Amino acid sequence: DLSARFADLERQLADPGVASNPEQLRHLSIKRAAIAGIVKRYGRFRSLEEDIAEAQKIVDACAEAGISFVASLPDDWIAECIDRFADDGRFTHVPVNREESAIGLCSGSFFAGVGSLALMGASGLMTVIYAITKINYTYEIPVFIMITQRGSMDDGAKFHFSNGLYLEPVMQSIDLPYTIIDSQDKIGDIGMAYAHSRKINRPTVAVLTKKLLQGKA
Repeated sequence: DLSARFADLERQLADPGVASNPEQLRHLSIKRAAIAGIVKRYGRFRSLEEDIAEAQKIVDACAEAGISFVASLPDDWIAECIDRFADDGRFTHVPVNREESAIGLCSGSFFAGVGSLALMGASGLMTVIYAITKINYTYEIPVFIMITQRGSMDDGAKFHFSNGLYLEPVMQSIDLPYTIIDSQDKIGDIGMAYAHSRKINRPTVAVLTKKLLQGKA
């Protein structure tokens, strides 16, 4: 296939013998350039397919746990998850623009007997520490929160660096139970984390890693 042909051309172009032969180098470079764009677009397509497949597994796990209401905030790592929740008839999905709104809606849904999820980035959780300790801890209102593990070593965004330094220490400092979902085998733990929040009447967190969301874990 084209990917194999492209890899073979890359290998040939890296050969010192080819580099010393201008005519052969030119010929192979032209062939490589002719298919490089197609191979790149195909790679992006396959990556998107993997993202969608992984997102669907996460969505299915939430449905199986009894979750039917989702309040979300945007994060590019979970864009496919948000789209899947929005398009899935098993859920009522409400996009919000403040993390406190997601916590408030999901806390209220508990009193209505509706299973819910607050979906956001790691920095979003950091902004609602006061809200969940003041309201959810004090009045024992369970809320299940799912976040991205922004700031990890494989996160290319420098502005998320502080999340990598402080996210887990902050959760530990307030005794906030959390589980890291870093492989497909652990997706089932989403239901366990949700059920645990209902058992202890406090918030719990599931942390989604980048490799998991990309279908590489």
